[in-house]
Amino acid sequence: MALYVPTFTIAAASILNHSIQHQPKTSLQLHFSKPISRNHFSVPHNATQHQKYVYPDPIPEFAVAETKKFKAELLKKLSKEKEILGDELDDVVSVCAEIFNEFLHKEYGGPGTLLVEPFTDMMVALKDRKLSGASSAARASLLWAQNYVDQDWETWNSKHLS
Repeated sequence: MALYVPTFTIAAASILNHSIQHQPKTSLQLHFSKPISRNHFSVPHNATQHQKYVYPDPIPEFAVAETKKFKAELLKKLSKEKEILGDELDDVVSVCAEIFNEFLHKEYGGPGTLLVEPFTDMMVALKDRKLSGASSAARASLLWAQNYVDQDWETWNSKHLS
């Protein structure tokens, strides 16, 4: 099946416009002069291929260093909530740090790869173990990670890969 496209010159378009404006009841008939194949409207093959960005693999040394920093900062943050966490503070921080460490070792490949799942996993694990302050610990962990992990990754790579 061929497609037909109307061809107009500027003069014809002007006459058509004048005709439509001054005689609104006139019916418009278009005559198609050239058949156009479907390929005329196709997008070039290389324009349809999506560029896929591949994130770097996790860096174990970064994961160890960042987990150590995370654990120290989380302990400091959550120690202000001693009345909620009580004697479970160290256990709560250990669970969060373990999950965070696993995420950094297996999935984190730099900015754009920080996921929410490890933090929900923290909350679930803390609740499963019946430890106090699960939501506070998970929230504090997420906020810390959002504020520092991508920045620390950039700093790490600028020092270690230069």
